[in-house]
Amino acid sequence: MITASVDPRLELARETVGSVRILPDPSLPSRLIQLIDGRGRRYFAKQHSNRPRYVQEVHAYRTWSQHLTGHVPDLVGWHDRTRTLLVTALAGTRADAVAPGSREEELAHYEAGRVLRLLHQATLIPRSGAVGPDLADRLARWIARAEHARLISTNERGLLSAHEEVLANTLMDSAACHLDYQPRNWNLGESFGLYDLEHMRRDARIRDFARMEFRRWQAATHLRNAFYSGYGRHPTDTEQRLLESFGAIEAVTALVRGYEQDDIALSAHGRTVLARLS
Repeated sequence: MITASVDPRLELARETVGSVRILPDPSLPSRLIQLIDGRGRRYFAKQHSNRPRYVQEVHAYRTWSQHLTGHVPDLVGWHDRTRTLLVTALAGTRADAVAPGSREEELAHYEAGRVLRLLHQATLIPRSGAVGPDLADRLARWIARAEHARLISTNERGLLSAHEEVLANTLMDSAACHLDYQPRNWNLGESFGLYDLEHMRRDARIRDFARMEFRRWQAATHLRNAFYSGYGRHPTDTEQRLLESFGAIEAVTALVRGYEQDDIALSAHGRTVLARLS
């Protein structure tokens, strides 16, 4: 995303680390560029279009990342006016590039569980009553958007509302959560690395498992087992049932965003998760 005649991401990098050049990478989203300086050090520069998301990511790097030392990039610089930030690039490859079914894929899930436990343990508040009502309100807003767009039936609306009630009336562990925890944001190198902290905030601890539960593990229970082995334990039966209610959020947000972005795959994912909950 370039919003001026001079790219503000390049300006930030040059002001912070000196002369840099762009390393072309067509796999990156438009708001993200990879850079290299004269000494061969690589960086990623990002410009947010959404100020709250920018503020949240900078806050995550300046606070929560202390619990993930050695596993997340360093925040090198940021600029509030242009909503840009610069972070170091981690050595290694993205976890979604490893061969499905390989030993490397299973090891990536083990390491993902181990590292996520570091964050959760350091920030845990057991059985908090604060996060449930907020999540219920969040789900209610997505349900209203889905209804307005006529994306759900009366029965589906009732199903989602039942999960809304569960969330509103359940005490649950809270912790700092990544909230987009999946292989596209994992880095495999000498140590396990983690990118993209823009969603990170205090939330229900087990909600950090939802992306994997509903997007990756349905046909790969060995990966689920590897992850929880690294994490130190599987969810209890009660936590697994609560995870289904987080699936309600996953389903309705995918339906709405798939509709609004004309993303057929995302809409289909929402339908799949909704069918699982029925």
